[in-house]
Amino acid sequence: MASDIPIYRRISEDQTAELADVFRLMADPTRLRIILFCLDHPKSVSVMAESLKLSASLVSHHLRLLRASRLIQSRREGNRVFYMVTDEHIRRTLTDMVDHVAETEGDDL
Repeated sequence: MASDIPIYRRISEDQTAELADVFRLMADPTRLRIILFCLDHPKSVSVMAESLKLSASLVSHHLRLLRASRLIQSRREGNRVFYMVTDEHIRRTLTDMVDHVAETEGDDL
């Protein structure tokens, strides 16, 4: 059973490097905002750029990196492309971390 194996032994050195790369990508505030914006519904580059007050070229640049790391997936509809977080592991992790950060200090009592 996987839970009997210590967590550091569940992945190889290469997978550990891949995981570190995922965290590095999410550590950039702009990329994290893009990921969070795409958690609930598919979004186009133009909607992201307008809502996040970023240029479309900057959003596209970050999306290329996020797609390469499989943090965001794309879906074409006609001449438009929509982006969304489809991996449930990523969705749960980010939702939990947002909830953690949003807690008030008194919640621990």
